[in-house]
Amino acid sequence: MKGNLPVPEREVNLRSSIKSFLWIVLILSVSGFVKSEEVSTWPYQNETKEQHDARMQWWREAKFGMFIHWGVYSVPAGTYDGQQISGIGEWIMNRGKIPVAVYKAYATQFNPVKYDPDAWVRLAKEAGMKYIVITSKHHDGFALFDSKVTDWDVVDATPYGKDLLRPLAEACRKYGIKLGFYYSQAQDWNHPGGAAAGGHWDPAQDGSMDEYIKTIAAPQVREILTNYGDIAVLWWDTPTDMNRQRADMLQPLITLQPGIITNNRLGGGYGGDTETPEQHIPATGYKDRDWETCMTMNDTWGYKSYDDNWKSTETLLRKLVDIAGKGGNYLLNVGPTSLGKIPQPSIERLQEIGQWMKVNAESIYGTTASPFSKLTWGRCTKKITDDGAILYLHVFDWPADGKLLVPGLQNTVQKAYLLADGQPAKTEAGDSGITVYLPKKALDPIDTVIVLKVNGELNIKKVFPKQAADGILTLPAILSNIHNHLGTETKLETKDGILNIGDWTSSRVTVDWMFEINSPGRFEIVADLAVDASESQFEIVVGNQNLTATVHSTGGYDTFEKMVLGKITLKSKAEYTFQIKPVDGKWQPINVRSIQLKPVRD
Repeated sequence: MKGNLPVPEREVNLRSSIKSFLWIVLILSVSGFVKSEEVSTWPYQNETKEQHDARMQWWREAKFGMFIHWGVYSVPAGTYDGQQISGIGEWIMNRGKIPVAVYKAYATQFNPVKYDPDAWVRLAKEAGMKYIVITSKHHDGFALFDSKVTDWDVVDATPYGKDLLRPLAEACRKYGIKLGFYYSQAQDWNHPGGAAAGGHWDPAQDGSMDEYIKTIAAPQVREILTNYGDIAVLWWDTPTDMNRQRADMLQPLITLQPGIITNNRLGGGYGGDTETPEQHIPATGYKDRDWETCMTMNDTWGYKSYDDNWKSTETLLRKLVDIAGKGGNYLLNVGPTSLGKIPQPSIERLQEIGQWMKVNAESIYGTTASPFSKLTWGRCTKKITDDGAILYLHVFDWPADGKLLVPGLQNTVQKAYLLADGQPAKTEAGDSGITVYLPKKALDPIDTVIVLKVNGELNIKKVFPKQAADGILTLPAILSNIHNHLGTETKLETKDGILNIGDWTSSRVTVDWMFEINSPGRFEIVADLAVDASESQFEIVVGNQNLTATVHSTGGYDTFEKMVLGKITLKSKAEYTFQIKPVDGKWQPINVRSIQLKPVRD
């Protein structure tokens, strides 16, 4: 996967005179695509909305897919020259600055005799996944297929000697699973010119990136799009130095698979069909773009023998629901060993997710984003019907009093029941929304789904934190929007029975709240927070007002104090956003329970 974007390398060794001939033929067939840089080679540029929606329909309905990162990097499995190499497993060649010749020797130990593509696809299907995307070639340049333009592939460089993609394609067809290929087009640490920017460490990597694209990448993309039947997804990665001319050597090839879906990582100014947030879930999804969060089960994509930091089934499943509730897809990774075995912890978690999906799949497949801005007890997915809508209420935190408030919902409820057993639920309309009366105990401790069938077009009144009678406005942690980015995991946690925003270890993370002011005026900002460092600095943005706040140690992350951060003036009755933005270089982690705006008279 992505990581930091380094640079290239690699030797081109043609395996025979026959192979040389095929290589020349492929180059000539690709060279016709190199035309004017001014002319777009995006095949779907004139596609109507209706055509685009039809092409994306299966993907939007699928919601859940399996990512497979597999290659020679599974041999060292995170260790080189007796040392554990930090970072993700498939980047070991780059992180360890392993010479090309040394790295290539690992291929002699790549012998996946335990590979069972039928079992892999069955595992994905039983987990509720609808498609698979596998690394046909990652940044180390090693191909999992029999490439005719290089010997650096599974057929020619390993004792296994057989194409790994063909039997997987056959198994996908057998079980009705869509197949996609990941291809690293702009980073290749083994072929000369494969990543022309700075960062390569071996003279064997020197060369022209244009020649690399022309002679290796483009012919290989042609191979994977013509030799394996229907391919549903082409997943580009890391567009390092991918200008328009280079992208235009690759883009036209997707016409070899009519209707194929591509992501936004080709480069050259091409956006593709999907956004690809990596290792995080956007706080509010993407308004006008299809998107897919790709995520690991532990801390690595490619296999590392000592990475046992596995996410729980609860975490993985709730992420699936969170993503579906924001209108996206979930591409969940497995990293097989060099013998071809998916690690047992991955299998166990996928099987457990599959058990939940057998009961609740209806609340995931074919759904669209939640109509609610924030739910304190869980998530919501929805389906629009001819006479109204179906709301799937995913309850993570079961109400102790048995009353579940669906905030702001004004529609008449046609029917309410528990999805798992069909048990009916009583509902009651009120000023604050619809209250659903639930059994004392949740049917599933991870996520119990309640189905609400409502009449008419959805009518949901916005429900934001509002001022109390004394004019005080409270913004609790549970109503915050946490904006994580690649590699960050800021989240809600409980200390002394009270929720707070915790694990805020990165200055790239921002947090905000939406709120409403009915009584304008001057306000003092009071934060209930905990700080371990001597001080931490962040910016507060409210409307068009900015102020910088510096907070001092409270004695630890478990010791909360109320601190005055400054004052702001809100002059009109309106909706506002309160945002906290860390000041890079001056920010240290803080835990936040709440923010209060208290009326003051200066």
